Amino acid sequence: MRVASYNIRKARGMDQKRSPERILEVVSRLGADVVVLQEADLRLGPRPTALPRDLIERETDYHVAPLAENDVSLGWHGNAMLVRKGYELGEIGRYDLPGLEPRGAVSALMTGGGEPLRIVGVHLGLLRPSRRLQLEMIRDVLDDDHTHRTVIAGDFNEWSARHAHGPLEPSFHMVPEQRSFPATYPVAALDRIAHGPGLGLVDSGVENGPESRAASDHLPIWAEFEARPDESHRATAPLRRPS
Repeated sequence: MRVASYNIRKARGMDQKRSPERILEVVSRLGADVVVLQEADLRLGPRPTALPRDLIERETDYHVAPLAENDVSLGWHGNAMLVRKGYELGEIGRYDLPGLEPRGAVSALMTGGGEPLRIVGVHLGLLRPSRRLQLEMIRDVLDDDHTHRTVIAGDFNEWSARHAHGPLEPSFHMVPEQRSFPATYPVAALDRIAHGPGLGLVDSGVENGPESRAASDHLPIWAEFEARPDESHRATAPLRRPS
């Protein structure tokens, strides 16, 4: 199963033009089974989505995970997920995160493709003390439930690999970093993916084609996983795309 993370900056590209079509073209190129989005909704008022739902359904192979609490947003605190058609979704979660800024995390259980996989989407705060508290809370919440294999993906807003990974130890392993920001000349690995027990990393990368460099100020990253036997998980069925 391939998981991707993409901060779409409300569909505003490096030319300062908003283009949902351009974002969805990049998303389709990723070949991911689930795409975790950040800044998917506008910030003010009822937070309307930057990616029209009907455009997603019409132009892509994805449907929108039901994370929003109203009819106009795509997600929650700007965090959204696009799930490849054919997968089913189980339990949905929304978490308020500590810190000086209003931040949240979301989760969705993907089923219908063999072994269930829990995906957690995050967009962490701008201040390092807040980010540490936020990651510690996420780790603690997930540690309370060892039922499902888990991937955490999102914009960690952290330039230091040590500070990005430390709060998640020892429960999670960070995928090798991919420089994703700024999109035109990436020097920082702000976007990251981590995985818990029972998962093996097959491959990972960053989508850095010309379309991606123009569509947002972040490049999308991806990681591909396979299920591996782990004593904390009874099931050993492989992760696979639904037929």
